[in-house]
Amino acid sequence: MISRSSFPVLLESFFIQQLMNQKQVSPHTVASYNVTFQLLLEFIQKQLHKEPSCLKIEDIDAPLIAAFLEDLEKSRGNSARSRNLRLTAIRSFFHFVAYQEPAHSAQIQRILAIPRKRYSRTLVRFLTRPEIDALLAAPDQTKWGGRRDHAFLMLAIQTGLRLSEMTGLRREDLHLDAVAYVRCTGKGRKERSTPLTKQTVKVLRAWLREPTRSSPDIVFPSARGNKLSADGVQYLLAKHVAVAREKCPSLRQKRVSPHVLRHAAAMELLQAGVDRSVIALWLGHESVETTQIYLDADLALKEKALAKTTPINGKPGRFRATDRLLHFLKSL
Repeated sequence: MISRSSFPVLLESFFIQQLMNQKQVSPHTVASYNVTFQLLLEFIQKQLHKEPSCLKIEDIDAPLIAAFLEDLEKSRGNSARSRNLRLTAIRSFFHFVAYQEPAHSAQIQRILAIPRKRYSRTLVRFLTRPEIDALLAAPDQTKWGGRRDHAFLMLAIQTGLRLSEMTGLRREDLHLDAVAYVRCTGKGRKERSTPLTKQTVKVLRAWLREPTRSSPDIVFPSARGNKLSADGVQYLLAKHVAVAREKCPSLRQKRVSPHVLRHAAAMELLQAGVDRSVIALWLGHESVETTQIYLDADLALKEKALAKTTPINGKPGRFRATDRLLHFLKSL
């Protein structure tokens, strides 16, 4: 008989009771945590030669977790950021276990004390207006797939919706009347509404008049009528970026992912003078500080700020070659 305090029971309770029922986290978070614990259990099985269903809480200590995190970077080539995401999932589980199993508090505290790894933050990638125009012109709108892709890209770039928010859109989420907006449920199951421009509304109205396929409620279905998958969106985006590169050479230097479209929306707002707090609300960010990454990346904004300053006076120096013999001696 399995003890109610065994590791398998605690892990099942964590997913079903804590994540799904109490916190009601998004399916994306559940999937991410799921992958983390699958990787962890596979690693532990190799290290301890024990089946996951036979594990006890005392089997999993801080050195074992630290070894798992190190293996992620060395064997799987995970970045420090990915490693930190795995650690976040593990910490969340052991915070839950701490309340269920106070007798193991010392062991749990050592696991919770494992530090996140520092990493260099790169500037966010985004698309300039000429690159956006080239990308939107890439789909062949004489075909059903091209018209769908054009509408998809138009909405993604104008609203900055996340990939999961875009693929999960239903027709009832689009409001194309006088006050046009799209409604979605984002991270933390928080609903938000994003206004639409007249151009986007025009494109969406034309798209919604298309003959429906097997799932009439889905705004952007696959060719088979199902919801577009993440891989499907990545495929269509890569296809159109390849076409857009022929007319916009600057795209050849960029790796364009679905999230880059979200960054493009944010930069469009920022360069239009929209306040940072409004951009945070627009994108569904938990904190205004998250929007700081767009300020860091916007060189044009910094150049405008520089133009408003008074230049510092300075006098350029003039190079004078030293004596040839002295130069020879100094170079020895």
